Amino acid sequence: MSWWLYLIECHDGSYYAGITNRLEARYAAHVAGRGARYTRSHPPLRLLGARPYADRAEASRAEWEIKRLPKQRKLAFLLGSTEN
Repeated sequence: MSWWLYLIECHDGSYYAGITNRLEARYAAHVAGRGARYTRSHPPLRLLGARPYADRAEASRAEWEIKRLPKQRKLAFLLGSTEN
């Protein structure tokens, strides 16, 4: 079973990053208002993408990294791009 780092674009233009081992179900929970507190107040517009990781520890480290990046670099990080 893979763990996923995912990135959601919210209706206000902000991004939300999270991890899960059930990507479709987790995104559906965000859309239904049962996801994270942040996405309840900033409803999801679309799933920008997801990146698989071997285990929860790796996914958690990647989540920590992506949350430290400025918004304009988050999608590149998720897609594995080395460009700034």
